[in-house]
Amino acid sequence: MLNINAIAPEELTLESNFKFRCYPGISCYKSCCKNIDIMLTPYDIMRLRNRFGISSGEFLMKYTYVFVEPKSGYPFVFLNKNDDEEKTCPFLCEAGCSVYEDRPATCRYYPIGQASLKKFDLTDGITEEHYFFVKEPHCKGFEEEKEWTVQEWRKDQGVDVYDDMNRGWRELFFIRNLKAEKLDEKKQKAFYTACYDIDAFKRFVFESKFLDVFDVSEEKINKIKKDETELMNFGFDYVKFLLMIKETLKLKRK
Repeated sequence: MLNINAIAPEELTLESNFKFRCYPGISCYKSCCKNIDIMLTPYDIMRLRNRFGISSGEFLMKYTYVFVEPKSGYPFVFLNKNDDEEKTCPFLCEAGCSVYEDRPATCRYYPIGQASLKKFDLTDGITEEHYFFVKEPHCKGFEEEKEWTVQEWRKDQGVDVYDDMNRGWRELFFIRNLKAEKLDEKKQKAFYTACYDIDAFKRFVFESKFLDVFDVSEEKINKIKKDETELMNFGFDYVKFLLMIKETLKLKRK
């Protein structure tokens, strides 16, 4: 998990300037890939399992573990570390990151951290994004001369796309944490399936009585059959309904 001591006490905006560069040959290269807890988002999991050509269930079983937050009962998925002395990332190779094109959002953001904030209306989505520096002792990237704004860094690293894809998921935590009780085991399992195990969720939608219970348009059914990002967002809507965050789905009339 994020080392709180590494967070610089300075709030950044998209226009904030900083100097940073990471490249093969810098003295600290690959140090940030060791002894680090990387939380995976739903879109991270989708990108990585597609890269490996395996099911979401296979990916989760082979590469991840689940941490259930004690107070809220929310399940979070973390990337396993190698069982070596340095506890390295399983995707770290001699040259660097072996999944660089599909690396998780946390890795793309580094050395920037990001947090979401919603004010006033708890029933709607995220309205504010906040940014901060993550300055770890081993990192020498801040000593380089390449200049960025936070906005430029996000675009260069492709993390803006990841944020768009994960926004519905992050809304679940923020809205629920302000107004609800701890998830029980049944809801934890439903949350995990809908958000992380997209293949299992698809089977649940199309091979159970789901479509007999919920009033889902033919247009939406066709979209979630063909487009996994549509299915992912449909999963977020299902969780919002399940946890009574928002009436995102409607029951069929008997």
